[in-house]
Amino acid sequence: MSDDCIFCKIAHGELPADTVYQDENITAFRDIEPQAKTHILVITNKHFDSLNDACRDEPEILGHLLRICAMVARDHGIDDSGYRVLTNVGNDGGQSVGHLHFHVLGGNKLSPGLG
Repeated sequence: MSDDCIFCKIAHGELPADTVYQDENITAFRDIEPQAKTHILVITNKHFDSLNDACRDEPEILGHLLRICAMVARDHGIDDSGYRVLTNVGNDGGQSVGHLHFHVLGGNKLSPGLG
């Protein structure tokens, strides 16, 4: 845990969040500034600065993260209509919190993205 990381504090119950899922490795909660009708953040409970760190240090956590993203989408009824899962890495990638996290967005038509 990083003492100054807001997501670490959420994962460890030190800050409140509208949590929709939690296990020993992952926490998922509603974004406080949603960019879609459904906007859930899925984070690792262990601190990784970004996807780069998790890939290098504990790559097996990434499969679990993606399974939880899909489960959250299903549980919130956006799996059939479609949803977006994304992570930002570094300043140029738009990462605003230095803790690995995925955004699960859906529930309305999203603007076309890359790909």
